[in-house]
Amino acid sequence: MVPVSQALSELPVGAGGKIVRLEATGSLRQRLLAMGVVPGREVAVTAVAPLGDPIAVQVKGHPLTLRKSEAAKVFVEVK
Repeated sequence: MVPVSQALSELPVGAGGKIVRLEATGSLRQRLLAMGVVPGREVAVTAVAPLGDPIAVQVKGHPLTLRKSEAAKVFVEVK
């Protein structure tokens, strides 16, 4: 069975998995990497705003808030 990757922006609250790739480029990519959003790390969605933007996540025990457009560039292998 081949693992399926999904955009972080598509995961429901409580779901998570391992980051497998970033499709962000330039300064956004650098900012995500600096915040610890790197391939191989575990990430979990902790909350989503009522209109779907922003999305609160937890990476390596630290809370982060990402715009939906930013989270759409982070792909996760769902547990």
